[in-house]
Amino acid sequence: MTAVDLGIPLVRRTTDTSARPDTSRLVDRFGRIATDLRVSLIDKCNLRCTYCMPAEGLPWLKRSELLDTDEMNRLIRIAVEELGVTTVRFTGGEPLLRQDLVDIIAATAALPSRPKTSLTTNGINLGGFAEPLVRAGLNRVNVSLDTLDRDVFKQLSRRDRLDDVLTGLAAAKEMRMEPVKVNAVLMRGINDHEAGDLLRFCIERGYQLRFIEQMPLDAQHEWDRDQMITAEEILDRLRREFTLAPDVAERGSAPAERWLVDGGPATVGVIASVTRPFCAACDRTRLTADGQLRSCLFSTTETDLRGPMRTGAEDAELIRLWQETMWAKAAGHGMDSGEFAQPSRPMSAIGG
Repeated sequence: MTAVDLGIPLVRRTTDTSARPDTSRLVDRFGRIATDLRVSLIDKCNLRCTYCMPAEGLPWLKRSELLDTDEMNRLIRIAVEELGVTTVRFTGGEPLLRQDLVDIIAATAALPSRPKTSLTTNGINLGGFAEPLVRAGLNRVNVSLDTLDRDVFKQLSRRDRLDDVLTGLAAAKEMRMEPVKVNAVLMRGINDHEAGDLLRFCIERGYQLRFIEQMPLDAQHEWDRDQMITAEEILDRLRREFTLAPDVAERGSAPAERWLVDGGPATVGVIASVTRPFCAACDRTRLTADGQLRSCLFSTTETDLRGPMRTGAEDAELIRLWQETMWAKAAGHGMDSGEFAQPSRPMSAIGG
């Protein structure tokens, strides 16, 4: 096992690119190549999930701080056509709150080197957007759903919108946005008893369920590792009701460990970002809604692309900044080291 496997940040951020190979691709010092772009389109959200933000919400970015449609399309084009990105995931906040979302997806799908496209959403507005999203060229969706209990949903999200999420999931399935993935976070004493119910619900409807360990990305900085439901606990809960066997299919850079359920073909995934880091296979690069470039979800530094763009930077300059940022990517998030520091920006501002 290597230090990269363990998520230990052996090398601090550096601007020295003298050893960088002569390639346009987004390579780092550990041989990883970023081909997956996560684009946060907006920091706003129409839920107030307790593990993400306070009840009153957060100070949202001003419209002038957000990348506009042309700026967003330009950076996505550079990533795909110049830097070798092959998949683009649109996130937020809640990306369906962005008014030009369909236009941005259409522009991305129209690129000559058309990337695979997906969207991570809370699903509230998905019922009305599924058809136009597919027409624009979106391939699939990930929908967050932590509970099937209306009261628990209201407790967690501070909104009574469970029916809207379920309608959104059904619409995605009807529009064949396959595979329709469901992301769930289990919280101790709140919804951890629902693991089996969530898996049955997804199997019956043809959705792919992925449980995610709760990560230290809340705005309140109240994350407590001792209260986190670990991957092993999730699997133990599932094994009480199902027979699980490791999926022998190649995992590649996918964050989820997959398990065959009762012999298959149904599977369930577990994303153990905290207890089983998968930093060694990370292929992601991240762009925030205000034009900041991040090499890792847990980065404590960002590279500004919005400023140079708005002062007339040519594509070559933006490409250089992007390449240098990814070259400086740390070996891992270091959550198990004494050096780990939670990012100052919450998940809603960074993008999932």
